[in-house]
This record gives sequence, C-alpha cells and structure tokens, in this order.
Amino acid sequence: GTKDAISAKDISRKEPVGGVIALKESMKYFDADFFNDSKLREMENGAKEFNVPAFRENRRLVAIKDGGLHDPSVLVFKSSWSWSSKSKVKESEMFDYPQTSMPQRPSNDEDIAFMSIIELGELIRTKKITSRELTDVFLRRLKRYGTVLESVITYTEDLAYKQAKEADDLLEQGKYLGPLHGIPYGLKDIIAVPEYNTTWGSKTFKNQVIDMEAFVYKRLKSAGAVLVAKLVTGSLAYDDIWFGGRTRNPWNIEEFSTGSSAGPTASTSAGLVPFAIGSETAGSITYPAARCGVTALRPSFGTVARTGVMSLSESLDKLGPFCRSAADCAIVLDAIRGADAGDPSSREIALEDPFHVDITKLTVGYLDSAEMEVVKVLSAKGAKLVPFKLNYNVESVQSILNITMDVDMLAHFDNWQREGHDDDYEAQDQWPVELRRARLVPAVDYVQAQRARGRLIREVQESFTVDAFIGNATDWELVCLGNLVGLPIVVVPTGFKSIEHPPKGNTRRRTTVTTGIYAPPDHDHIALALAMAYQSVTDHHKQRPPIDAN
Repeated sequence: GTKDAISAKDISRKEPVGGVIALKESMKYFDADFFNDSKLREMENGAKEFNVPAFRENRRLVAIKDGGLHDPSVLVFKSSWSWSSKSKVKESEMFDYPQTSMPQRPSNDEDIAFMSIIELGELIRTKKITSRELTDVFLRRLKRYGTVLESVITYTEDLAYKQAKEADDLLEQGKYLGPLHGIPYGLKDIIAVPEYNTTWGSKTFKNQVIDMEAFVYKRLKSAGAVLVAKLVTGSLAYDDIWFGGRTRNPWNIEEFSTGSSAGPTASTSAGLVPFAIGSETAGSITYPAARCGVTALRPSFGTVARTGVMSLSESLDKLGPFCRSAADCAIVLDAIRGADAGDPSSREIALEDPFHVDITKLTVGYLDSAEMEVVKVLSAKGAKLVPFKLNYNVESVQSILNITMDVDMLAHFDNWQREGHDDDYEAQDQWPVELRRARLVPAVDYVQAQRARGRLIREVQESFTVDAFIGNATDWELVCLGNLVGLPIVVVPTGFKSIEHPPKGNTRRRTTVTTGIYAPPDHDHIALALAMAYQSVTDHHKQRPPIDAN
C-alpha cells in the first residue's frame, strides 16, 4: 500500500496530466511560469470551480451588448492635479466671446462655407442669413464632396431642417440662444442620436439604431445648433477605414485622413460643416487634425461627458471639437462641457475664460519638435518663451497606453470577439489582432500598468514647470503620454509644404504643417488663449483646400 502511495505522489509531481500540462505551457504567456505541478493542479481546479463561473455571470450581467454604453466601471480616473478639497467648482459662467464687426453676407456659398462660427453666428443674429439657408449651403456641400472624401455616413436632413426651422422661429420671437444658434455641424458616428443609425463605422453595426440622445448632442441641441450629418469614424474608432471606404485628405485627395475622427476632420477642413465633434483615445483628434490642417481641441480628460458615445476606454476617451479656429473651438467647448450621471468620469470643471487670458503673464515652454514660427509669434505677442523638456523616467509609456486601451476596449466588445465578428472587421491588422492579444493580459498586469501610469503622471506633474508647452502634435510618445495623463492640446495649423509626388501642371495640393499647444489638465483655456493669439496674426488656418481639384 505504502509503495503505491509514493508512486502516486511521484506521478503527481513529475508527470502532470492533460490540463496541468496545458496550463504549465501557457503560463509563460502570462510571464508567470514559476508554479510547480501540484500548485498548477490546484490553480486549474480553482479556475474551473470559481473563476470561470464568476466570469460568465458578470458577462451575462454587463457584456451582452457591445459598445460600453451602459454599466460603466466604478474605478474612475481622476486627471485633475488639484487634490485639495477646495477645488473651485463654481457654477461656471459662459465664456465672454468676442463680437465680430458686422460681417456682410458673402455672395457665394463657398465664402459662406469657410466663415468662422463667430461670423456665421453674427449673420444669423443680425438676420442677414437664416439657419435654413445655412443648412442648405452645408447640405449641398456635404452631398457634393462627401462622396469624394468618403467622409459622411448619414445625412440627417429631416432633423436638420426641423432644427433650422426651430432656430429661425426662435429668432423671430426675439430669442437668441448664443453663438451656436442656427449653426450646422456634424457628429462622429460613435455618438448616438435617436431615429438615425449609429454605425460605429463598422459593417457589423451598420444598421444599429441607438434610441438615446448622447449628452454632447443634447448640449448642442440646447445651444441651437443644427445637426446636418453623422460623419465617418474609422471602424470601431480605429484609423480611417470604415464599412463604406476610406476617408481622404482634402489637402491631398491621394492621401487618407488618418483617424479615427476621419469624417469630422475631413468635413471641417473642406468646408462641409463649420464644426464637428470627434473623439480621441490615442491620437484620433490630433492625427487627423494634423493631416487635414484643422484647428482642433482634445480637452482635458473628464471635461465633456461621454454618455451615449461608444466607449473604447473609460479612462482615456475624450470628445472634442474640430473647427476653423481656436476661438471657434472655445465656443464649442463652452457649449458641450459638463458632467452627466451617465459618465462617472465627467466633471464640472471651472475653466477660466480663454477669451480673457493675459498671455503676457504666461511662461510657455517649447520642445525641440516645436514649430519655431509659433515660438516667434507668441514671443512677439508678449508671452515668455523658454526651451523646455518634459522629464520622466517611465519607459513604458506606449505599452501602458496600449494595455489600457486594448483591455478596456475588449471589455466593451467581449461579445463581438466571442461571436467571431472580428473576422468581418474592415482592417484585419488593426483591432482584431490587438484585441486577441489583449485577451492575454492578466488582470494583475493591467493593474500594474495603471500603477505605472500613476507614477508617470506624478513625474509629468513635477516636471511641468511652465504654463503650457509647444511641441509636435503627432509624436507617438507624446500622444500616449498626453492621453494617459489627460493633458489638453490644441492642434494648430502652421503652414504648408510641397507634396512629394505632385500631379502634372500646377497643383494646389499641399502637406499641412501643424504644431500642438499642450497645457496641464483643466487648463484648456491656456492652450486655447495661446492658439488664439497665434491665429490673430497669422492666416494658415484660413486657407482652403483644393479637395478634388488639382
């Protein structure tokens, strides 16, 4: 009897069976191959008896519907640097935006299409144009160029004319709602609007109707703005490829817009809308804005509630405006900022008024990658410009971003992957590959990544010794860092260079040059004020792209 007992024990130590062999093999993919066989057998039992049933129950509760629109995580990222309890959440006033000198109504539609929100708003307020007429102008342009640029998913024509009529009727009654009253705009198609499809850019979801009003849509509606189109999002908010094609760059039709806020950027750049709302998790505002030469704001994390918006990562996603100018970005931000119960990360941030920042009191750093023309211009405007470098020791910035974004995304698209919809995805080398890899990130290492992110944030905060800094808007390390920390950035067009392979004859096609103005969290007004100062004496942001002309 004793002999048998010993040999059974030997077997259990030396010759693991089936499941244990498989588990032993697979532990190396979790960087945890240090357990002996008896521990592995005990782990196998624990996984079967406890973990798996718990996983299934939780998925049944919250993960049957894809997209992360409901049941947000209770672990909430706070990007604010003021930990003091006296954080000044005063009921924030509306920004005091500048009145423009009485503009005349241009005689042709294209000149109207490239006017700023402030100018268009003044035409509407003084009844030189109606919202209905403006809506006509932009719907015509959307239909003329939307197919060329592959930038529009759905025209919301009936809704637009209804909202335009409301805006015009209100004005007739002497009620003016502010600078967005009667102004047309577009939304990236991850933002839900009732009665229209919200496709998320993906053929899997292209007939989906989400019967809720996203917070950002409600805000714009109450400001009197007129929704004319749902614009392209790269499929499931990745890059510029969607179920209907691939969005192009109005400055060089041979090129793509990059993404994933492809439609908002290309449509704003081409004058198909005066402004549009896009989103960023990691580069989806900065990259396309830089490529298509558009002024855009990625606000501080938490500034704009994301209720009703497809979610990639609850601790990274941000909504922001693409506009003709930084002043327009400030006006749109003013309308859409705010907290909502549906988004636990959203906050009422007491932003100061960007139109009343005295930039002569600011110290502005510039990285090696900054466009020096911007440094010269801001210096001439009285700001104090100093060479600057962010010092931090965390070397895993880019992988922390990917682990965070991919695991969060997979939690929101768990069902999608399990049902094999990744095989139908538009760009096989993108989400499908990343989200299969994310399946192998242990929860422990996801938490370690968030702890490392915390260290990065502290290091960045300590090294952020200026009021703002100027640097490349699309440097991948900076994009990852800015999103992990929650820094606001304004992308500013700063000029053009020749394209590499121009078509024969004279071409107006150009490569746009841009820079980024970064500020600490909750200091969007500083970045906006500096961008406005730069744009007050330059006209790069006023140039019109050739679209499909040579």
